[in-house]
This record gives sequence, structure tokens and C-alpha cells, in this order.
Amino acid sequence: MNQEIRVRFAPSPTGFLHIGGVRTALFNWLFARSKGGKFILRIEDTDQDRSTDESIKEIIESMLWLGLNWDEGPYRQTQRQDLYRSKIAELFKDDKAYRCYCSPEDLEQRKKEAMKKGLKPKYDGRCRNRTDCPDDQPYVIRFRSPEEGSVVVDDLLRGKVVFDNKELDDIILLRSDGSPTYNFVVVVDDAEMGITHVIRGDDHLSNTPRQVLLFDALGYTRPQFAHISMILGEDKTRLSKRHGATSALAYRDMGYLPQALINYLVRLGWSHGDQEIFSQEEMFESFSLESITTSAAVFNPEKLSWLNQHYLKTLPIEEIAERWKPILVKENIFEEKFDNLIDAVQENPNPKDMIPIPEKLASQNFEAIILALRERSKTLVEMAQASEFYFKENLTFDEKSKNKFLKPEVAPLLEMVVEELSHLDDFTEKEAEIESIVKGIVEKEGLKLGKLAQPIRVALTGKTVSPGIYDVITLLGRTRTLKRLKEALDFIKTL
Repeated sequence: MNQEIRVRFAPSPTGFLHIGGVRTALFNWLFARSKGGKFILRIEDTDQDRSTDESIKEIIESMLWLGLNWDEGPYRQTQRQDLYRSKIAELFKDDKAYRCYCSPEDLEQRKKEAMKKGLKPKYDGRCRNRTDCPDDQPYVIRFRSPEEGSVVVDDLLRGKVVFDNKELDDIILLRSDGSPTYNFVVVVDDAEMGITHVIRGDDHLSNTPRQVLLFDALGYTRPQFAHISMILGEDKTRLSKRHGATSALAYRDMGYLPQALINYLVRLGWSHGDQEIFSQEEMFESFSLESITTSAAVFNPEKLSWLNQHYLKTLPIEEIAERWKPILVKENIFEEKFDNLIDAVQENPNPKDMIPIPEKLASQNFEAIILALRERSKTLVEMAQASEFYFKENLTFDEKSKNKFLKPEVAPLLEMVVEELSHLDDFTEKEAEIESIVKGIVEKEGLKLGKLAQPIRVALTGKTVSPGIYDVITLLGRTRTLKRLKEALDFIKTL
């Protein structure tokens, strides 16, 4: 009978969920899903001075937004203190741990002395065989690490890695305030939770020999280890804030879709032939640890934007709409009193008392706005900014566009457009008729289409760039289209 695969993602809640952490979570999640195993979320909050509930909330919110659902957890180490104390007692009983009374000042001084002599600044074992136990002196509890031999780690990505025990020191298991340390609790948690594979960043590789010795000392079965490479910025240095956003939720707020971020991150260090775009099902079917490279991956924002645009164009309109609504509110596209505009419109598609709402903006018309905008947008934020003229009552005109296209000689043409459009009782599904009216005026006056189309566009949107003017007119509706054209004429008359 095959052993069930059990993996974990164990972030520290000392800040936001970093893009590198997201990729680590993703690789663990995909490995579990591809093997029919379990994915466990564990919050490693042993650093009580820096861990915050806000960070825990942000981590969970990020995971939920990304769709990285867990099977067990989220566990918190601060809720497992009794377990850790019992394991400390076991190590004491077997003489594998001891009290160390060295003060932080003494340790720092000895570290400096060792460095002056060119020695590795590790703990010198001064209290290792101490027999007196002063009652009035604070102490930490250290692990009695083997002084001879070596630790061999068979890393699934890097092969056999050997660590000389002489290079390792007696790590602290329990601080003087009674709180356990990371390297200790991670071993206990991994063993007690039955973790079979530890997939994590290669910045943890130096911790591995110490943790392996603790697995052995506590009589636990070692999990298999796989250390993935870190993500670099385009300048080949470690990805940080100077390269731009590094938080998962920052990308959400910038209008990126979770599918795009997941698809992009899975290809940083993993490949399946030349395929670039993966559905979730394809990732489950194709993912394997054997296809992960150990070379560092470089984060390319342009590639992420390309993928985001792909998903904007191809995801179901209903899903885009649901993810777009909070962006519209956040970007202040709606006046404050219309924060719940979309819900209100869906309940009452033609509210006569709310002028800023486009006519008959039922859910299908909201989706039509997305269809009109998403081909030219890279992010949901771009799409929101481009949609402003659909939702705002008062337009903000681009000064250069207004001065260039809303001139006195355009007034007679716009008057003809108003006159002809006024004969239509309703603009719904009248694109062909509206197009015929505009082109008819152009032909009658012997003009090129742009000579009329651009002034109409500026009058209706405030800009020279927008979806097609016939789409704009039908989605704005009769009342608002005629109102804006007349306002443009009034402006021209002031010139």
C-alpha cells in the first residue's frame, strides 16, 4: 500500500505573503493534487515579537484569492506549546539536550573573538557538559549536536548534499522566555503531522542538517526534501520591493487575475515542454518535481501582463465581472453613494431616479461593457479606468482631445447626429442603425469617417481612445448619449 503524500505550506506571519512564498505554496499544492495527497496550511508564529494577526489574515486572504485551497489547517504553532514541551522533555531524558547559561553579551563577545581568529562564529559548547545548575540565572535549552561524522541529505532536486557535523553548532531549542525556536518546532510539526515531503526555498537548505539531526534524535522518520531556487528580479538580484510589487494581494489590487499569477509562477522554475498557458486541470496532470529546475528564475513583469491579458480575454464574462466589481469601487469609478451600483442595477435594471446609471444596465449589459473593453486592457484596473465614462455622470475631458476635436466647424455635424439619433426610440441592439446614421452623414458631407467619429468619441467619453463608437452609444443608451452630445454642442458655442 502506497503512503499518502502529505505536504505543507508554512509561512511566518511577519508580513505580507511574498511572491516567492506563493510559488512555494503553489508547488506544494500542485504536488499534493497531482498525487492525490493532502495539502496542509500551517502558520509558523514562533517569533512572537514580529508575528501579527494582521499578517495571518493577509496570508489566508491571499491563499483564498489564489484558489490554493488547503485540506487541513490553518494550524498555529502558538497553539501547540504543550506538544513542544513534551518533546523537549524527551530530549532531556535521553541526554540530547542541555541548559545553557551563557548570556547574550558573553555569546556576542565570544563570537567576535572567534571571527578575529578566522574561526566560524558558532557556539563553543561551553555549557555542554556543565553539571551545576544555578537557580537564579536565566538559561536556554540547546540541542546536543553530534560532534563527529556528517549529515547526508538526499535532496529530490539537488541530489546528495553532505554537511560536516563539525560545522554545526548546538542550536537553541527553547529560548530563555520559554518559547520554542523555529528549527525545533518545524521538526516536531512536520513529524506529528505526517509530512512526507518538505518542498521549500533553497534559503532553508542550511537549516536542513540541523533539522535532520533533530528528526533522528526524536526517533522520527525523515521526510523527503526538495529545495527550490529563489526568484530573482530582472537585475538578477533577489526579488524585493525595489523591483516593484512583491505581495500577492498587491497584484490583486493592481488588477491581475489569480489565474494569470498562478500560471506565471508555475512556469518560474518548472516546465512541461514548450507549453506556456495551463489550465488548473493541466497543471494537476503535468506537474512533477522532476521537472523543477534548480537554477534561479527571473521575474518578468511583461510576461505576467501578457498572461493576464490572455485570461482577461478568455475567462468567462461572469467571472471577470465578479472580480471587476471591487476594482471599480476601489478606483472610485462610482460616486460613494453608488458603491453597490452593480447589485442595485441587477435588482432594478431601469432605476429612473439614478441618472448616473446607464440605461437598462442589467447584468447582460454590464457584461457587454467588459466585452467592449477587455480586448484592449492588460489589467482589471486598466479596464476600470477605461470604463469611467460609462458610469460617471459628469465627464472629465482630456484637454488636448477637447481642444482638437470639439471645434466650431464640428457643431453642424454633431447637430445632425443629434437630430438623426433622436428619431430612434431606443438604442438597444441598434448598432447597425446607428452606424448607418453616422456613415450617412459622413457620405452626405463628403468627409472621412474620422472627421465625425472622433468628435463623437470625445463628446461621449472625454477621450480619443475608447471601444467602437457604436458600442459606446448603445451601451450609454439614448438619454445619456443625446445629453452628452448636446453638452458638447453647448461647449462649442462658448468658443
